[in-house]
Amino acid sequence: MKTLTISTDKMAISLSFLCVLHCLAIPLLVTLLPNLAVMPLAQESFHFWMVATVIPISIYALTLGCKKHKTLSVVMTGLLGLGVLIAAVMFGESHLGERGEKIFTVLGAMLVAISHYQNYSRCLKVEQCPCPSERNDS
Repeated sequence: MKTLTISTDKMAISLSFLCVLHCLAIPLLVTLLPNLAVMPLAQESFHFWMVATVIPISIYALTLGCKKHKTLSVVMTGLLGLGVLIAAVMFGESHLGERGEKIFTVLGAMLVAISHYQNYSRCLKVEQCPCPSERNDS
């Protein structure tokens, strides 16, 4: 279970970073290399599929972590980040404008990454704690 929690946190952090990279780098790369415009990475559906992938991974990892370290604020930060990412996808350029969409995407991805880093760190501390574990003798 330990490695699964750590793996899902690392995966969610990586996906958040990829989302920010996509949001900020693809417009620049399309300008410099116009052939990239026809690739699926440059399309808006990429954001949708990234968020659709991040949501279950994040919820799973944060839930497992919260059960270990009992810090609800970590989960709340992650859910806030997911909410901001969902808003960026739902409202996009049409309601937020290009700059607004990028701000929402970067902010949401940062919140998700921060929450997973905190989750990862707190889980490691709990697992490395020298304290005797509590037992339920039934």
